[in-house]
Amino acid sequence: MKTPFVTKEKINEITKQIPTPFNIYDEKGIRENARAVNKAFSWNKGFKEYFAVKANPNPFILKILQEEGCGVDCASYVELALSDELGFKKDDIMFSSNDTPAEEFKYADDLGVIVNLDDFTHIDFFENVVGHFPKKMCCRFNPGGVYELANGIMDNPGDSKYGMTKDQIIEAYKILKEKGVEEFGIHAFLVSNTVTNDYYPTLARTLFELVVEIKEQTGISLSFVNLSGGVGIAYRPDQKPNDIAVIGEGVHKAFDEILVPAGLGNIAIFTEMGRFMMGPYGGLVTTAIHEKHIYKEYIGVDACAVDLMRPAVYGSYHHVTVLGKEDAPEDHVYDVTGSLCENCDKFAVDRQLPKIDMGDVLFIHDTGAHGYSMGYNYNGKLKSAEVLLKEDGSFKLIRRPETIKDYLATFDNLGVVDGILK
Repeated sequence: MKTPFVTKEKINEITKQIPTPFNIYDEKGIRENARAVNKAFSWNKGFKEYFAVKANPNPFILKILQEEGCGVDCASYVELALSDELGFKKDDIMFSSNDTPAEEFKYADDLGVIVNLDDFTHIDFFENVVGHFPKKMCCRFNPGGVYELANGIMDNPGDSKYGMTKDQIIEAYKILKEKGVEEFGIHAFLVSNTVTNDYYPTLARTLFELVVEIKEQTGISLSFVNLSGGVGIAYRPDQKPNDIAVIGEGVHKAFDEILVPAGLGNIAIFTEMGRFMMGPYGGLVTTAIHEKHIYKEYIGVDACAVDLMRPAVYGSYHHVTVLGKEDAPEDHVYDVTGSLCENCDKFAVDRQLPKIDMGDVLFIHDTGAHGYSMGYNYNGKLKSAEVLLKEDGSFKLIRRPETIKDYLATFDNLGVVDGILK
C-alpha cells in the first residue's frame, strides 16, 4: 500500500483556492531525501549531486535542491539559462547534451559550466564553434552490449544513442589533453529506473576500472566520475525501494578496492539523479467527473496525459489512491482515463480500486519527476498548476495553470489572436 504525503483534508483546503487538476510537491520529503543522498556519499570529499533539470524544471523546486547543496545537470539552452538565472554557476552546472546545436555549446562555454561531450566527433565540432577548450571537460562513455547485474540483464547500452566507445573515449582524452584541457571527468548513463541497490556499485566498478586503464594508457588522472542517473523508485506498492545508504556504501567499497590502490583516491564522485531525487515527492491530484459502463468500467478524471504522459507513452504504472477511501475494499475494477482523443490516455488499466463516486479526488503517486515536465498541448489541452506543500504545512502556488492566451502566445504577431480572445 502506498500512502499519499498529503491528506484529504489538506487537499480540500487547497482546492478551495486552486481547482484540480494540479501536481503537488512535498518540500519536507524533498529536503530529507537530498540530505540522505549527501550523507550516503559523505565519505567522498568532492561529492555532488547534479539534479537532472529535465525531471522537474520548476524554479521553486530547483531552489530547494540548491539550498540542500545540489548542482544541476542541464541538456538544453533553456535549462542552462534557467539554472544560471537561479544562481547556479560554473561548476554547479553540468551540461550533458547530445546532438548538440552549436549555439548551445557556445552558451555553455560562455557560462563556464562543465561540458560533457557525448560523441567523439563533438571534439572538432566544439572547437570549431567555440574556438578553444576550457580547462575542465567531461566525456560520456558507452560500454556497448548488454548491461547485467547479479539479478539479470538490466538494459542494452549497445542500442543507446549516448556516449563513446572505450577506444574513442581514450583517444578523446589524449586529444583534449593536447589541446590544453587540464582536468577530466567521465560520465555514463546505462540503465534507467533501477530498483536495486546493486546498480550504482556495479556501474562504479565498470567506470573505476576504466579510469585506471585510462591513467595507464594516457597518463591522465581523472578528477571526477559522474555516475549519472538510473537509480529508480518503487512505483508499485509491492516493490522494495532503493536504500541510498546501502548504495553509497557499495560505491565506497568499489572506490577503496579499485581507485585508492591505483593512487586515484582523490577522485570526486558525482551523481545526476532526477527520478530518485523527486519522483516520490510529487503527486497528481485530479477529480472524478464521469463514469462510463460499456465493455469495461471507466472513470473519467479532469486530468489527462498532458499532466502526466508516462502511462500513455510507456505504459508505466502509477499507483492511485482515492482520497478518503484508503481503507475501503478495492472491489471495483476500472480504467482511469483522461479526455484526450487517444485511447492510450489512461492513468490506470484494469486497476482494482474502491468504488469511485463522482467528485471523489484521486491522488496519482510518484509524479515528481518526468511528470509535469513531459507535458504538452495536444488537443489544445492546457497544462495545469503546480503546488508546493511547504514544511510548515502551508501551501504555495508555484506555477499557475495555463490559459488560452498562453497557448496562443506564439501567434501574437500573426494577426490571428485578437478575435479568438475577445
